[in-house]
Amino acid sequence: MKGGKRAVDVVLASAMLGLLAIPLLLLAVAIKLADRGPVLFRQERIGRGGRPFHVWKLRTMEVGATERGLGLTVAANDERITAVGRVLRSWGLDELPQLINVLAGTMSLVGPRPTLRYQVDQYDVHQRRRLEMKPGLTSLAVVSGRNALSWPERIDLDVWYVDHWSLGLDLRILVRTVWHVLVLRDGLYGPEGVNDAFLREQERSSTEDRSDDG
Repeated sequence: MKGGKRAVDVVLASAMLGLLAIPLLLLAVAIKLADRGPVLFRQERIGRGGRPFHVWKLRTMEVGATERGLGLTVAANDERITAVGRVLRSWGLDELPQLINVLAGTMSLVGPRPTLRYQVDQYDVHQRRRLEMKPGLTSLAVVSGRNALSWPERIDLDVWYVDHWSLGLDLRILVRTVWHVLVLRDGLYGPEGVNDAFLREQERSSTEDRSDDG
């Protein structure tokens, strides 16, 4: 069955890249004209089995943005997001270059979203289970609320996906992705307008656990 998942990844990712070649070229031109910076943004993520790889995105923030401001955290009103980048993020178009990752075999069309090393360093045994499958371009968590969900909720959905994976489930998630990302465009940022509050949520959870024990 996992061989079938890879076959679907290759066929669909190839078809999507073919269909999106001209739109991607136009987006690349828009990014380049905006500030003359690089079109693509490359960042290390942790994939299946804890192996690192580099994920590709269309650049939506100013050059060197991760070294300034909120660092790896992104806010809805973040001044580091470019004008073109704000449109790309709103429609989820910045993620499209990850189709290259899918073809390369470091990602799948569907799976837990690729995670950052500092997050993996904080994982407990349950959370590490999301690394049992390749990270995905979309996920069950994405179509269930995306960043509007807390990290524990997202990870629980990822682990449920790992335990219940099927080709049928993947196809349902892909169809739902079109609706949630391109139509509803919900959950782009967290409830407080800030993404990637992983460590803060971990600390809050630990505090609650200590309170329950006390």
